[in-house]
Amino acid sequence: MLQILGIKTLYDQDKYTAYGTDSFHFWLHESAAEDVTRKAHLAFAADSPKQVDEFHQAAVTAGGQSNGAPGLREHGPKYYAAYVLDFEGNNIEVVCTK
Repeated sequence: MLQILGIKTLYDQDKYTAYGTDSFHFWLHESAAEDVTRKAHLAFAADSPKQVDEFHQAAVTAGGQSNGAPGLREHGPKYYAAYVLDFEGNNIEVVCTK
């Protein structure tokens, strides 16, 4: 799904996966539910509202839970975003402000 935003898989081994671009990397790993001590909110910039729509659809199709369908938000007149909860309950936002 992240490839829609130009983010690629940089490293994938067993329970650890790294994603990013040439200048930005982040890691995700599997963990037991009892290991999760708090939920996170991650926001990714999209280049267009179409990318927001595509990401939301791909995430829901992959098993994520919609936490807000794509649309304009109260954060500004051009703040177009969608929200999906991942398998551990983290809120993933994709937003376009163009």
